Amino acid sequence: MSEYILEMNHITKEFSGVKALDDVNLKVKRGEVHALCGENGAGKSTLMNVLSGVYPYGSYTGDIVYKGEVGKFHKIKDSEAKGIVIIHQELALSPYLSVAENVFLGNEQCSGKGVIDWTQTRAKATEMLAKVGLEHEDVNVPVGTLGVGKQQLIEIAKAMAKDVELLILDEPTAALNDEESAKLLEIMLELKKHGVTMIIISHKLNEISYVADAITVIRDGHTIETLTKGVDDFSEDRIIKGMVGREMTNRYPIREGVTIGDTIFEVQNWNVYHPEDPNRQVLKDVNIKVRAGEVVGLAGLMGAGRTELAMSVFGKSYGQKISGTVKMNGREVDLKDVRTAIDNKLAYVSEDRKGNGLVLIDDIKRNMTMAALRNFFSKNGVVNANEEIVKAEEYKKLINVKANSIDQAVGSLSGGNQQKVVLAKWMLTQPDVLILDEPTRGIDVGAKYEIYCVINDLAKAGKAVIVISSEMPEIIGTCDRLYIINEGHIAGELGKEEMTQERIMGCIMADNRKGE
Repeated sequence: MSEYILEMNHITKEFSGVKALDDVNLKVKRGEVHALCGENGAGKSTLMNVLSGVYPYGSYTGDIVYKGEVGKFHKIKDSEAKGIVIIHQELALSPYLSVAENVFLGNEQCSGKGVIDWTQTRAKATEMLAKVGLEHEDVNVPVGTLGVGKQQLIEIAKAMAKDVELLILDEPTAALNDEESAKLLEIMLELKKHGVTMIIISHKLNEISYVADAITVIRDGHTIETLTKGVDDFSEDRIIKGMVGREMTNRYPIREGVTIGDTIFEVQNWNVYHPEDPNRQVLKDVNIKVRAGEVVGLAGLMGAGRTELAMSVFGKSYGQKISGTVKMNGREVDLKDVRTAIDNKLAYVSEDRKGNGLVLIDDIKRNMTMAALRNFFSKNGVVNANEEIVKAEEYKKLINVKANSIDQAVGSLSGGNQQKVVLAKWMLTQPDVLILDEPTRGIDVGAKYEIYCVINDLAKAGKAVIVISSEMPEIIGTCDRLYIINEGHIAGELGKEEMTQERIMGCIMADNRKGE
């Protein structure tokens, strides 16, 4: 028996004449955790879609050898029948079905004549959940009522119910907080002890270094190298060098030539109640201000109220019983809806680019211009299509969107390039104030650097920029000043010289002690 459970040999995959994968080779040993690293658009997800049958046999060249046999998978069911299960970044759960129903979705537990055996379904679902540390979870509640971390574990339980031997996890921790991510990594190591082989795609290099036995680096559709734990250098800097083809001595570009001016955005005594519970106050007397050319961070734990603050200010997109004052350039404004917010030169880049930021089936051009269409690309209700094309081409080049053309569907782009399209969309509205909510979530170090450069350019142009991020090094590396939000109120404020991860966490802990 070969020591390799999987060998992908000379895989080449083309889209419209463009090679997404060019002679890629991958070998995965039995019982190991094997990481795939690379920049957005490098071909990682494409390779896994080839393996799982999303891109069927015959649509690519090269061979898949799985457990010593050539795999010819025409659809996902074919690969699942062999024990290969892929968990995509966007979870494939039905929010209104119960946990038990989701665990066996597409794999129903039937008695005779095709009738579902609900007793067996619930019993086996409980058994599968125990394998991922959710032994006390109620299998009868709708999945949509659970947090993202638990939903991710339910996806793994769903894979376990299919007798998985090779589990592929695509960005499994992208939407999880640090505690949930740590739990997921420990469960992966536990599954490894039980003989499950795993392939993980992730941009969180510290997690990769911790959990992986081997790392294969893919760049521009080519296999660059495979690093082995205990043999090769497994440091983040070494992985980055393989990914981007060069050393990255500074992950945060230096901001030069910026003059910080007068306050142009101010929120005073801001109070917001939960959209579904008028008695639950989410934000309490929040006060923040941002000056021209300044990048201000909002730090805090998951659920502290950072996104709720951004959305409630941006045209009252979140909450009810909202009270308080917003001032733009010293003038009080009533941002009663999103249109009014845009008209007052406020822009908000959502943390959920696929759900709230983009129309995935539409092209790059339309996604870039849609928010600015009324004010900048139309007259008397007639759209100037030529001007749309000119500006979309300009911004595609300006922020380096990697795509065949501006007519390409946004859904076909990598995560990093989708994020750049969202940025362009709001930059085209020519805002004075730009709120960026998790601007680099789920994208690689190279694309992150380019987005940090865009933030610097916005500051240099005299814009006020607010950055919300769960990555403390990112907040510290990009911001001039930060507010710490905890349980819906401002727990502290730190200047550039004072920012450290210890100070931020210390501020949160001190605020929690006050509450006790």
